[in-house]
Amino acid sequence: MKKLLVLAVVALGGFAIWRRLQQDRAELDLWTEATSSDN
Repeated sequence: MKKLLVLAVVALGGFAIWRRLQQDRAELDLWTEATSSDN
């Protein structure tokens, strides 16, 4: 039972990190688009 709990915690942590990276990438893309001089 403890192994299952640890696995769930690790999975949630990995998911949280993955979501954070996705948000950072989206923000960087938006910033790059807003500041580009390709008008």
